[in-house]
Amino acid sequence: MFPVRRTVPSIRLAARAAQPSFVQVLAATVPGKACRFQIIGVRAFSVAGAPHGGALVDLLNDVASAKAMAGSATKTLELNERQACDVFCLLNGGFSPLTGFMKEDEYDSVVKDMRLPSKELFGLPVTFDVPSSAGVKTGDKILLKWDGKDVAVLEAESVFKPNKVVEAKKCYGTSSLEHPTVHSLIAELGEVYIGGKLHGISSPAFKYKTQTPAEVRANLPPGDVVAFQNRNPIHRAHFEL
Repeated sequence: MFPVRRTVPSIRLAARAAQPSFVQVLAATVPGKACRFQIIGVRAFSVAGAPHGGALVDLLNDVASAKAMAGSATKTLELNERQACDVFCLLNGGFSPLTGFMKEDEYDSVVKDMRLPSKELFGLPVTFDVPSSAGVKTGDKILLKWDGKDVAVLEAESVFKPNKVVEAKKCYGTSSLEHPTVHSLIAELGEVYIGGKLHGISSPAFKYKTQTPAEVRANLPPGDVVAFQNRNPIHRAHFEL
């Protein structure tokens, strides 16, 4: 038998992947059976190289303009920790190729098809929620603060009310409030989403250590790198993997 390798797209699992990945199927031809293969192994790997979308987004590259824009802001909002983490990721390229919170067309595309309108894979919507649309309209500039400090200006290009039941079913496979993330989506997130470009003033600082994508990439060892995200602190089983 002569070993051959075939690469196929990974199966769409319940946990929707935000980055493209592939499964390499190791197979061997079966003597006397044309176009027949015997599966001898499966190995997962990621596509190394450029950041998702082709370039690492940096929204802190024109702080002076962002500060000037803050002076014309029509509204100021203090972020909660979840929102501050999203702003951190957006400003530093953790959600590349996004340059701001998703507008309605981007949100709909990701919820329904797991792709941005520009066709890049994106597993979950990145949204900015507020309790209501009161005092906010399209075209407004909103100053975002974290821990009392100015961190960014959000251009309100899209103000819309999402269908959270559809979002829950499409993204998490259920609309049951017994699912913790669905409960958070329905019961805790605001009723209105604001989408638009983000202009960075200062990266949000946290009490715990953080690294930007650029810092992580600079410290990666040469060769293959395996990465995964778990929902709790790393245990021995995770370490052994």
